[in-house]
Amino acid sequence: MTESFSKPFSQACENNKAPILAVLNRTFANCKGVLEVGSGTGQHAVYFAENLPHLQWYCSDQPDYHEGIIAWLEEASLPNVTKPVALTIGKDSFPSLPIQGIYSANTAHIMQRHEAELLMKSVSEYLPSGGVFCQYGPFTIGGEFSSESNRVFHESLIERGYGGYRDISELTAWSNDLVLREIHKMPANNLLLEWHKP
Repeated sequence: MTESFSKPFSQACENNKAPILAVLNRTFANCKGVLEVGSGTGQHAVYFAENLPHLQWYCSDQPDYHEGIIAWLEEASLPNVTKPVALTIGKDSFPSLPIQGIYSANTAHIMQRHEAELLMKSVSEYLPSGGVFCQYGPFTIGGEFSSESNRVFHESLIERGYGGYRDISELTAWSNDLVLREIHKMPANNLLLEWHKP
């Protein structure tokens, strides 16, 4: 890692990490390993690994993001978080890891519809029985947006070529063996969906 490389930074990650951790403290209490799908900047990985020392946090993302993630990991130097593996939905298979939990934040609305469907089906197949999937981000419920700003953001995503918000009914239909046990309301009109595999 060159000294001139500046770590990527997301203000949204800074704003939402504590409210998300409050949920993960409970949902991942019995997990020994968690795979993060779409580690992004690496901020969540470092924060959650530091505050959930009982588990091993496995990072993954598209290769273009790896340098930034590694910069965060090297600075934090934590024993329970691993360098990212390449994972592009629709291209790579989920890595073979000893995990009981999966976490993903702000990925479904960036993906195309078929990719979001594949994500849900892959998580359902990959997660072991008794496992939990925590999915954070903006979603619609019954086709309804939780705020006008969410509707505007959804439309801007579509205009820029992204898939846009997914409705919880879609995710449920694609989730196969997963059961949506709880919908946690989060700041900034986001939700954390708590899925369990019986």
